[in-house]
Parts: sequence; structure tokens; C-alpha cells
Amino acid sequence: MRPSSAQTRNRLIAISTLFTLTAALACARAVLPENSPSWSASNSGAASGIPSATHPAVALPPTRLPGAPLLTPTPDAPHPLPSPRSEPEQYVVRYGDTLGQIAQRFGISVEQVMDANQLKNPNLLEVGQRLIIPVPTLEGASQDFKIIPDSELVYGPMSAYFDLPAFIETRGGYLARYREKVDEETRLSGAQIVEMVARNYSVNPRLLLAILEYRSRWVTRPDPKEATLEYPLGWRDPQRAGLYRQLAWAANNLNRGYYLWRVNGVATWVLNDGRIIPIAATINAGTAGVQHLFAQLDGYQEWMEAVSPQGLFDVYDALFGYPFDLAIEPLLPEGLRQPALQLPFEPGVRWAFTGGPHGGWDSGSAWAALDFSPHTDALGCIPSDDWVTAVAPGTILFAEDGMVLQDLDGEGGASNDGWVQTGWVILYMHIEERQRVAPGTHLEAGERIGHPSCEGGLSTGTHVHLARRYNGEWIPADQGLPFVLDGWVSAGLGVEYDGYLERDGKKVEAEAGQSTKNRIQR
Repeated sequence: MRPSSAQTRNRLIAISTLFTLTAALACARAVLPENSPSWSASNSGAASGIPSATHPAVALPPTRLPGAPLLTPTPDAPHPLPSPRSEPEQYVVRYGDTLGQIAQRFGISVEQVMDANQLKNPNLLEVGQRLIIPVPTLEGASQDFKIIPDSELVYGPMSAYFDLPAFIETRGGYLARYREKVDEETRLSGAQIVEMVARNYSVNPRLLLAILEYRSRWVTRPDPKEATLEYPLGWRDPQRAGLYRQLAWAANNLNRGYYLWRVNGVATWVLNDGRIIPIAATINAGTAGVQHLFAQLDGYQEWMEAVSPQGLFDVYDALFGYPFDLAIEPLLPEGLRQPALQLPFEPGVRWAFTGGPHGGWDSGSAWAALDFSPHTDALGCIPSDDWVTAVAPGTILFAEDGMVLQDLDGEGGASNDGWVQTGWVILYMHIEERQRVAPGTHLEAGERIGHPSCEGGLSTGTHVHLARRYNGEWIPADQGLPFVLDGWVSAGLGVEYDGYLERDGKKVEAEAGQSTKNRIQR
């Protein structure tokens, strides 16, 4: 039985206080009769609740009136995009650079960089090598159609009500019976893989499913084309075979477009065929993320179709209903402030600040993370008996594979609702399994999380990777809401991992290894 209008409204208003009072009314939904075109047996599972003692199932009703046209919101004021470069530049190759990364940073194709520098092998670069970065040549029109709201790209509040396994099962496609080994020991179902990618990258599982359906029909067809079985999204990289690696690659690129747009860091898309097109200034960040992903996959004509009303949007609407009915606006409320946080280690113990602002998860997400390493004379992945500690009060929601997620309590952190999709959440990464805190544990600030290590993800040395999310969005450590830990304020220097912490006129510089410049303690 569907809840009554009053029941639904009361539940949603109560739930909305979990992430912001200012967004409370934005979460309220008007109930439509079940014979509405927006509500049918085929899509009712899309917004069903996650049944549990603390999270009772609730059907979120659509807001579009019966028979209303599918129209995206009217254009906003133009976004302040950077102007495309009008003069060539020079770039000095740094350690770890690839030609693809350099080309992407400057909004041009790898082929253009190779031609301008007469390079024969894109994989041969030398540290200190000077490259000419040519002016991008723009070809083709832009696309200003809004595909999804921002809150449907991130793993945000409305995704807390999405019963992912049930939805996949009811659709009966190839994904429902898919199984894959994601490492030497762990064999996961399709639903578990989608959930893992959504949680790690903080990308909405509905969007991941819509993209998978658009590219391969895995969600609804039990017998998709054989050509899609190894590369279901069509990104034919031998290192990205299988559903998990395809979705992780896609999530990273969705994040890259989203967060570059957020910081006014991109003016053009470089398409798969090498064509460079301008970006429409009136799209939103969520749409920018989708446009960027499909730019990696498609040439011009295919890209224009994918980001049109007849492309991914049409598939999303068929699976889940009109995406803007699920919008939470603003996702980051005006006047948002970080709750009081402290450094993630015990008082009187020397640590090193080893990483300035960099990706919260992988390279595409916002530069949301900072790194700290325990003091040691040894390099590499050395076991440590030092403790990573909670930066604020809150409950541990997840602790596995080196990752610990903590839901914050109190002022600025909203209430402790037990969801990673709402309010302030802290990511602690590379936490050793030995003596690691258990899920469900409530910690006060300063209580022990576990030991720093190299567990989980890629790491060249023992450390803790610390990042913030709010309503599922990664919060950059080098933008308008700096990471503040015991009064130390983070700042970036425009290069990933470079930055410093400053307090009372004193600076601690981020630097790999141990030195007097990066020494810090509580």
C-alpha cells in the first residue's frame, strides 16, 4: 500500500532535516495517483526504500503532473567558464605526467600535442622536457540540454531510498545474474559491483545503471550483444575489462566533468575523435559530468545524440522517471560550514603532512583529500602502531578494504542518520584491518579508528588519506570551504598534492617523506 499524502509529506519533511533545514521544503513531494504516467509497476521499484528497522521503506512520489511534457529546467545564468586559450603555451613535464593528462589539462587532444612537438611515441616523456601546448581549434556546436540535476550525479540524499538489488532483479536483465571476481578473493554480483562503485566514487547508482543500459542494455536485456560482454560501456581498454573496471572508469570521468565544472576549470570537451567543442554555459554540473564521460566514448555525432533528449536522458526517464523530480536543490545549502574537526592522530605524537589537496577517490573527484603519515625513518608500506583517530564525533558506517566512513554528529554535521548519502561524512582511507574500528561504533573526537597502512586503493607508503563529503558531494580542500583541522587551514598551489596548512602565521608544507617542513602534531 502506498502511504497517504500526509504520511509521505511528514516523512519527507522529517527526513530532510537530516541534511539541511534550508533544503527541507525542496525534498517535499506531492503524491500523485498510481495511474499517473509517471508512476507504474515498471518504475515503482526505482525509488523504493531500503527496508530495515531504522530505515523503513517509503515510496517517493513523482511531482510532474499527469501528461506534463518532459522539460528540463529553464537555463540558468551563464556559468563563468574560462576563456579558451588564444596563444600557445609551454609546459615543463613533471614526474608522473602522461601525455594524456597534459592534453586533458589544457583541453586539447593528444594528437595535437604530438604534432606540435613532433613526438613519435606518446609514452616517451622526460622529466624537465618542455612541450609546446598549441591553441585548441574548436569544431562543431555545443549542446545545452540539461540531462540530470546535480543531486542525481552524486551519491546524494535521494539515492538513500533506492533499493538497488531489488530494482536490478525486477528488470531481469543480464546484470541480474552477472558475477565477477574483483580481486583474487572477492566474487561480487552485479548489484554489489554497482553499489561498491557508487559508494567509493560517490556517484549515483541510478546514473550508473542508466549509462550501462544506454551503452549495452545490460539492465533490461537477458541476452545483450556479445560485443558488450567484456566491455559493457564500450571503453575498449584491456586494463578496463569487466563490469567493475568499466563502471569505475565511468564514475571517475563523471566526477571529473562534474568537479571541473564546479571550479570553472573547463571550457571545452575533447571528443573521442579528437574534435574539440565549446561547452554551453547554461548547463549544470551534473550535465557537465555526463557530457564529459560521453566525450571520452564518442565522436561528434554519437556524442550529440547521447547528450540530447533522445539519448541518456530518455533511457534514464524510462528506467526511473523524470530525473528532475528527484532534485535536491541546493545540494550544498547557502552558508554551509564545516563542523569543528581535529587532526586525525593522538596528541603529542609526531606526524608528517605528506599530501596537499588531491582527489577524494581516484583522480577525477574534487581535490577533497589531505594525507598524513606517521613519523618513521623507513620508507614504503611499513606497519605502524600509531593510531588514526576520529576527527569529530560520529558513528562508523562502513569499515572494509582499508576504507572507514564516519557519519558526523552535532552542529554542522546534522543528525547521525546512518546514511553515507546525507550530511557530513568523513572518509579515512588506508586503515589497516588490525584493530580497525567496527561498523556501528560511535566515536567521540580523538577516539581510535585504526592504524595507518597501505591497505585499500593504491599507496606507496603508510599513511591516512582524509576527505570530506556533504550530501554525497566531495568538498574540495583548496576552494571556498577549506579543510580546517585544529585551526590548521588547508590551501592548494594549483598542482595536485601540492599545498600547505597554515595556522597563526605558521605554515606546514605538504611533502612526500619526512622533513622539518612537513612535521605536524597535536
